[in-house]
This record gives sequence, structure tokens and C-alpha cells, in this order.
Amino acid sequence: MNTQSTIEKMKQLKLFGMSEIYHRSLTEHLFTSHTTDELLALLVDTEWDRRENRKIENLHKSAGFKFHAEASNMDYTTQRNLDKTVFERLLTLQFIKQRENLIITGPSGIGKSFLAQAIGQSAVKNLFKTSYFNTGKLNEEIKLSKIQGHYIKFLKKIQQCDLLIMEDFGLHTLDNHTRQALFDIVEERHDRRSTIITSQFPVKTWHEIIGESTIADAILDRLVFNSHRIELNGDSMRKKKKLKG
Repeated sequence: MNTQSTIEKMKQLKLFGMSEIYHRSLTEHLFTSHTTDELLALLVDTEWDRRENRKIENLHKSAGFKFHAEASNMDYTTQRNLDKTVFERLLTLQFIKQRENLIITGPSGIGKSFLAQAIGQSAVKNLFKTSYFNTGKLNEEIKLSKIQGHYIKFLKKIQQCDLLIMEDFGLHTLDNHTRQALFDIVEERHDRRSTIITSQFPVKTWHEIIGESTIADAILDRLVFNSHRIELNGDSMRKKKKLKG
């Protein structure tokens, strides 16, 4: 049997994980005690794991996260009204499966972004397609896509992700175009996909922030009333870290 030919065929079939472990088994004399069935299972499992890890890497890259946020590094000791039981329940991602939303509010530096991105990165590890945007930059991309004539394509990309994260909502004024785009996004995702929004402003002020009463009512009706809420408070964790430094 020409083992090198078998390895080359595996590579041509893009079975790179399988070809690598098979090559190692031959050159390093590994798995000699394995039965044929056990060796076959090992080859298939290795290829499967490689492809799953590649999917996760691609999803993480395309998500556009601002920084790495591990849920295991969550700070529950700082007094900021973060309920560990509630947050760990959200980390099960059941709210994504049920197509519900999450709203995280609180002052600047309290850790809203870390919470949102920790959930987002957990979602990616579970193969949920996720997109992260700073709301101001999202508004700019919306305007640019309209100028360049691919607004519908851009909107479709946002609408189809399993989890959309919009950070710093309310810091930037909405004009008629971005207000309508926000409605289009919320309308299409309502009861179909999940959205996380972080904001320094309490939800009760969002109607005024959005402006134009009719559209504001429609957006909030679809976005807020089927959402989980985390309302953080306290001193800036970012400032505390700088002082310690």
C-alpha cells in the first residue's frame, strides 16, 4: 500500500486534519495498539475537530469584536448590580435560541462592553454567527453603503446574523436615514434573531434619543418588550484600574 499516495489524496480532498494525524501515526509510530475501527474513528474525529475550530476562527474574525472577552474572567466582586446567576443563565445562550434580546445599560466604564462581547464570543464558540458594531460606526457604514449603492446587501448581512451586538447606543444623533435603517434592522430581526444593545442611557430615554415618535414607538415595541435587562451602576471600573496602575 502506497501510504504517501493516500496522504496526498487526503490533502486533495482537503482532509488536512486527517492527513496530518495519519502522517504522524506513520512517521512517529503512534496508535500502534489501536484497532482499525479505533484508528478510523481517531482520523474522523481529528478532521471534524479541525473543521469546527476553523469555523469558530472564521466566525470570530468576521464578528469584528473590539477585544478578547472570556466569560471565565468575569468580575463578580465589584459592586455594580451584576447578578451572577442571571448572567450565567444568559451565557447558556438560551435567549439566542429563543430569539430574544438583551439590553445592558449603565455609566461609562462599568463593563457593559465586556459583558456584551463575552456573550458574543461564547456565541461564536457555539457556532452562532455574530456581528459586533459600535453604533456610531454602524451609522457611518449605513450611510456609506447607501452612497455606494449596496445598502440592501449590507442590511441583509446584518439581518441574517444570529446575534447582533450594537454598542454605545444613544451617543450619536440619528438622522432620518439612520433612524429608518435602525427600524429596518429591528423589524427584520424581530422574533427571528437576537440583538444585544449597550447604552449609557436608561431605556426610558430611548424614545427621545430615537426621535420621530411613530418610528420610535415601532422600534421600541419590537426591541425592548421581549428583552432581558442588565442595569449596571456604580463607579467606573476603568478609572479604578487606572488608579491602581
